[in-house]
Amino acid sequence: MKEQIRTVMGGDEGAFFSVKTHAPGPAGKLPLTPDLLLHAPSGDLFGLTQNVGMGWSPNRLGGKQVLIMGTMGGIRNEDGSPAALGYHTGHWEIGMLMKAAADELTRAGHIPFAGYVSDPCDGRSQGTPGMFDSLPYRNDAAIVVRRLVRSLPTRSAVIGVATCDKGLPAMMQALAGMRDLPVVIVPGGVTLPPTSGEDAGKIQTIGARYAHGELSLEEAADLGCRACATPGGGCQFLGTAGTAQVVAEALGLTVPHAALAPSGQPVWEEMARQSARAAAAMAEQGITSAHVLTDAAIRNAMAVHAAFGGSTNLLLHIPAIAHAAGLSIPDAGDWTAINRSVPRLVSVLPNGPIPHPTVRVFLAGGVPEVMLHLRRLGVIDDRVLTVTGSTLGEVLDWWEGSERRRRMRSYLLEQDGIDPDSVIYSPEQAKEAGLTSTVTFPTGNLAPEGAVIKSTAIDPAVIDGNGIFRHVGRAKVFTTERSAIRAIKTGGIAAGDVLVLIGRGPSGTGMEETYQLTSALKHLPYGKQVSLLTDARFSGVSTGACIGHIGPEALAGGPVGRLRTGDWIDIQIDTRRLDGTIHMVGCGDTPETEQVGTLILESRPQHPELAEDPALPDDTRLWAALQAVSGGTWKGCVYDVDRILEVLSAGMDALSGNKSAPNAN
Repeated sequence: MKEQIRTVMGGDEGAFFSVKTHAPGPAGKLPLTPDLLLHAPSGDLFGLTQNVGMGWSPNRLGGKQVLIMGTMGGIRNEDGSPAALGYHTGHWEIGMLMKAAADELTRAGHIPFAGYVSDPCDGRSQGTPGMFDSLPYRNDAAIVVRRLVRSLPTRSAVIGVATCDKGLPAMMQALAGMRDLPVVIVPGGVTLPPTSGEDAGKIQTIGARYAHGELSLEEAADLGCRACATPGGGCQFLGTAGTAQVVAEALGLTVPHAALAPSGQPVWEEMARQSARAAAAMAEQGITSAHVLTDAAIRNAMAVHAAFGGSTNLLLHIPAIAHAAGLSIPDAGDWTAINRSVPRLVSVLPNGPIPHPTVRVFLAGGVPEVMLHLRRLGVIDDRVLTVTGSTLGEVLDWWEGSERRRRMRSYLLEQDGIDPDSVIYSPEQAKEAGLTSTVTFPTGNLAPEGAVIKSTAIDPAVIDGNGIFRHVGRAKVFTTERSAIRAIKTGGIAAGDVLVLIGRGPSGTGMEETYQLTSALKHLPYGKQVSLLTDARFSGVSTGACIGHIGPEALAGGPVGRLRTGDWIDIQIDTRRLDGTIHMVGCGDTPETEQVGTLILESRPQHPELAEDPALPDDTRLWAALQAVSGGTWKGCVYDVDRILEVLSAGMDALSGNKSAPNAN
């Protein structure tokens, strides 16, 4: 035992035994006035003492205080090498953006502050119990960000620096709730693809492909090593991370041409300096979050989401942002109407048709280029205000004639030999290329409250000449993701099957993301002949005939929880009209009708293996209950405090009534 203590504590020699007991303190004097001493809160005065105590010069305390909130993770050495790893590349270089913004504020005579609320990685937690914390974390992080913002009462503006699946949605949700403050979002950018190799989406399928003989051990090891070709930024595809950046800019919360910038490069760092100048100007002019985030801005973001073909996870995050901002919350009808009027214009991983990485979308013009097309179509409102202090119309006028636009688009052609118009199409080119609208909300006897499918991601080879996807097949039902992926790897799923994963919604797992399954199916030869139904959700990089968010979820009594292996499922998705149905149509030798299926479902108990995951943390169980009371997934998995208090109050009243009732005996 003594040897163990010596190993931990080290030897008895060393200068660390010399301990100072006092110090002279910072030189200079605080810029105090009689008015401050008589009327300022003690916290403001002590804050000045703290500022100089951390090394800020007393003669530079007169500027505006601007808080920079970031999702930084890991510890970088001065040369950029890791002293301690972060969870993911998306937050690894965030500190560089924060420092660039801080330096710009300091040069302008302001006082930057910084705080950190980091974020997990959905890719790292795929298929593990870590995924049970993924979606619930968004609300937790938003709460902490807001608490930290309020805990610096002297801040005049907030800059939120974030990217990736939960960090950026949480930051937008948090700052949307700071309605009386100037706020600016700085997207964390994207990593580059390898010169030769696979993107970070495809690389997550090496296990399934190896199991089916599609890859050798050596190939898997080599490709896996090179997939993240640069150390910072979100993944190279338009998943949830990239889509969230696009949505932040479409909302007007970023400076122009900010989304999808290549992490670590000069144009990316300059964006942070531009954002610092924007935040300071907003504070001077009295422009706040409430001036930027309006119902029209939310509709613009939904339109841009449709034009990009973005992740279905933003159907959870945009309503949450709207709720935090006190705005109208879009429903399935709103999403359908926008997707019917807005064409998809962007050819990007994972949906193509050309698999361009996100950095090419940035060079082709990014969000402002897409919004130029949408403005010509009349499907966005360019009167909304942006964090630049200018309207969206003024921003787009600047962009259209800017040297930045000309040089970026030219550079893409010169550097990669890529025509920018083959990355961001005009509406006419998009129609000619066969791009279809982004999402459809099917209903049916398996989803009476609705479901969602990224219909644009269905393989064109299984869609008929009228734009209809039709699959009638037998269900193979699983109650854990682990058993479903095992079946895929070992031949338990075949062409023509309908893979059904139940009990994985909010109540069962915190609404886990099931990219393990969708990615494996995409990259296996028979995958396009398999459909997937679940009450869980999908990664933004998922593709194929994958229907998620099925409501009610199985553990809330949803009929999808009464399915059995061998049942017939009839799926119909109209990718042009954006209509769809998912019905159980019998369990005999041949399929029957939806009416027959409905009667069978009504007569059955729940699946015997259906249960809350035994590893589900209490934190997530509480989140599931609170968001369910607040409207569930179709309201964005938010906490509606008034509704929660109403339900608690009714419950307390009922308990009080029971206690005061006379004894029946």
